[in-house]
Amino acid sequence: MTTATTPSGSSGSRTGVPETPEEPIDTAVLGPAPRRRPVGHGFRARVLTPYGMLAPAIILFLAFMAAPILYTVVLSFQRVQVQGLGLGSGARTTVFAGFANYVAALDAEFLASVGRVLLYGLILVPTMLGLALLFALLLDSKRSRATRFSRLVIFLPYAVPGVIASLLWGFLYLPAVSPFYFITEALGIDAPTILSSGLIVFGLANIGLWGGVGFNMVVIYTSLKAVPSDIYEAARLDGCSEIQIALRIKVPIVFPALVMTGLFSLIATLQVFAEPTTLRPLTNALSTTWSPLMKVYRDAFTRDDLGSAAATSVVIAVVSLALSFVFLRIVQKRAFGQED
Repeated sequence: MTTATTPSGSSGSRTGVPETPEEPIDTAVLGPAPRRRPVGHGFRARVLTPYGMLAPAIILFLAFMAAPILYTVVLSFQRVQVQGLGLGSGARTTVFAGFANYVAALDAEFLASVGRVLLYGLILVPTMLGLALLFALLLDSKRSRATRFSRLVIFLPYAVPGVIASLLWGFLYLPAVSPFYFITEALGIDAPTILSSGLIVFGLANIGLWGGVGFNMVVIYTSLKAVPSDIYEAARLDGCSEIQIALRIKVPIVFPALVMTGLFSLIATLQVFAEPTTLRPLTNALSTTWSPLMKVYRDAFTRDDLGSAAATSVVIAVVSLALSFVFLRIVQKRAFGQED
């Protein structure tokens, strides 16, 4: 390596750093000069590469999540104006409707459907979470037998599609073909008609219960299995019974899982559609607007009123978001306070 050395007899520094600007620099002592990165290399590494890796997810989110929501909001402020018989080109035009669709969406039919869904949720959600917690605690007990088979039997209805489950239970509810009504009639018992207007909400809740308990049970049971067994052993050494361990240790530990399953169940309740729509041909107790989503479907595809259907959809989305936020605010401190 060719180096530039200090001339003999000069007053240069031993470290190689010249004392005056005229003295040459000893590059062997200073080492090679740092390589300069090409202009723009840092910008590509810090900005372009991360955003390039995020680009597919961002594009999919904008195309399939943000764009449909934005388009629904735009439709909710429009209505179709028909001239004459609505035939020919230019007879149907789309005009700005302001908040007229939202005012029309909050009619008596929508409020009645909200009331029916709230009653359906009050029956379904507490019963489903209670049974899911009970089954999870029983399967987690040391005295339980055939736990794998029991888990499979309880979870299996969740794998059945909602339409198939509704048809299955619908034929069991139908007095003309149901074996239950055949048995009760043979025994001389006057069984109530579940497809009647007074009991149909319980029939629908039973279908949701049959299909939803297994999923919630698995979530709670998985949370229980993540708890160290030393806690249970210490409680048993202190003289706690299995019921005391369940009520004072297991239930508080799995409370965050209960909150999560409760939130999912609440959102699913507000979106009930398949069960009443499938049972509707079997009974006159279910109208085309029994649930809010059924009203949206009727407005969009039967009345061809996309503006009103879009406005109702936006209202349902806002109500779901508000209820979820309030629910989390109420239980957040107790369920997740220990994680802070």
